[in-house]
Amino acid sequence: MPLDPPGDQSFRTTDPKVREREMTYAGALSFCRRRYGRDLAGIDVAVTGLPFDGAVTNRPGARLGPRAIRAASTQLAELLAFPFGFDPFERLAVVDYGDAFLDPGEPLTIAEALRRHVAGIVDAGTFCLGLGGDHFVTYPCLQAHAARFGPLALVQFDAHSDTWTDVGQRLDHGTMFTRAVAEGLILPERSVQIGIRTVNPDDLGITVLDAPWVHRHGVDAVLARVREVTGAHPVYLTFDVDCLDPAFAPGTGTPVVGGLSTAQTLAILRELNGRQIVGADVVEVAPAYDVAEITALAAATVAHDLIALLARDR
Repeated sequence: MPLDPPGDQSFRTTDPKVREREMTYAGALSFCRRRYGRDLAGIDVAVTGLPFDGAVTNRPGARLGPRAIRAASTQLAELLAFPFGFDPFERLAVVDYGDAFLDPGEPLTIAEALRRHVAGIVDAGTFCLGLGGDHFVTYPCLQAHAARFGPLALVQFDAHSDTWTDVGQRLDHGTMFTRAVAEGLILPERSVQIGIRTVNPDDLGITVLDAPWVHRHGVDAVLARVREVTGAHPVYLTFDVDCLDPAFAPGTGTPVVGGLSTAQTLAILRELNGRQIVGADVVEVAPAYDVAEITALAAATVAHDLIALLARDR
């Protein structure tokens, strides 16, 4: 039965697949108005906030990213998913799992707290979609996923390779994939970075499709290369919003000009193989630098379309 009176479905509804009436500009916020909850019985996807930005090397503020992405997602909860043409929340049971609880006064506990939080979702057999937070949060996410699925293929949308020298201890959003390769969490020969536009002399064997390559060769060539490199291997997808050009995503800590457009990015994302993706995150939204919520809206759309992709292919 529909809620009577309507509204605030994120805590009033008991059905994770229902879509209730809401005022777009009001009501309790959750990702795409999904029900808040931590009971994962029968749940296909859990969206969770990873509100940490203590590893940034430029502008802080990504700890507020999950809140901004949730707020921007309200419009996406109103209509059928474009261009998929269906309601992904009728096909998949999706909950908003809330945020990982972190103690900023104990920074050396952060990585393990994030790993445990994500592992609680993954070990329940539920797909984890993380909302960052700076990009370091992907490292504990990879730990949790690799423990369940084995070494992973990484598909990374980013302006930066994040494979700079790592000493194994730093909280640094530019070195965690070096650590992930060293620890066997990801397979470099099965991994692809899309949209890169910074120079790093060591790619660690990861295939790099930099932004000029994407602009020159186009969406179809990117998709063909991703399929060739990842093969049938389980994929962890990480989307750093600075993959987008600052014209499309100014609200991030390390913006780099010359990036992808939202149209290019969504065209690539929507043609990936949803069966292959075992976990994902969307990171580095720093709302203090955003303009008219366009960065948060882009991030929310990426997260929403990932769920639609899973709903289409699963």
